[in-house]
Amino acid sequence: MKVFNKLVRDKIPEIIASKGEYAKTRILNNDEYKKELDKKLLEEVNEYMADDNVEELADIVEVIYGILNSKNVSIEEFENIRKAKVVKRGAFQDKIFLEETE
Repeated sequence: MKVFNKLVRDKIPEIIASKGEYAKTRILNNDEYKKELDKKLLEEVNEYMADDNVEELADIVEVIYGILNSKNVSIEEFENIRKAKVVKRGAFQDKIFLEETE
């Protein structure tokens, strides 16, 4: 028996069952879900930092979409917020590294 105790993608129980294994699951309440999404975000960021793999970035985005959904914020609304910040403060495309100010 393997113990995971973590939030997984929706189809994981099906995938486990297709291998002839049993997956004990439960549905989280909203507070638990938010807490587990936050933990999952850290997990995925750490995996990306360790592997430098684009697939891990896709996992990060999927978790972010889950967080947005839990906050009732649409992807379109989020994109508008992101774009407004780019207009106001810029993006990260120019590779600027701030060393210090006086």
